[in-house]
Amino acid sequence: MRYMIVVKATADSEAGVMPDEAMLGSMATFHEQLAKAGVLLDASGLQGTSKGWRVQYDGATRTVVDGPFAETKELIAGYTIIQVRSREEALEWSRRFPNPALDGGKTYIEVRQMFELEDFAPGPAVEQFRDMGVSGARAQ
Repeated sequence: MRYMIVVKATADSEAGVMPDEAMLGSMATFHEQLAKAGVLLDASGLQGTSKGWRVQYDGATRTVVDGPFAETKELIAGYTIIQVRSREEALEWSRRFPNPALDGGKTYIEVRQMFELEDFAPGPAVEQFRDMGVSGARAQ
């Protein structure tokens, strides 16, 4: 079972305020523990939305909208992807995630289970993903 731990964006992360050495150290230690346990698949911080864009869809029409985006509550600042044996194991790891708030204050992370190809009905599209070596896919 794969889970994504989502670190929510803040005004600071959107402004490009970098974490201090103490926060980087606690994040590095936590991710090192995940790696040693063999459950870490990927992790990264994300640049602010001023360096990104959105593609908006209206039927077949696509419109590109450049960042930054004002509503930080809708944004993410980083993620960690883990692969564990159970929801309980993912819950235990997420409880140990260091507080990502730059000031150590009130914030939250969100944890979401990822789809696996086995969650979908067998068919040509699933096999196409499997042939590409993709272990999961996102439902639309």
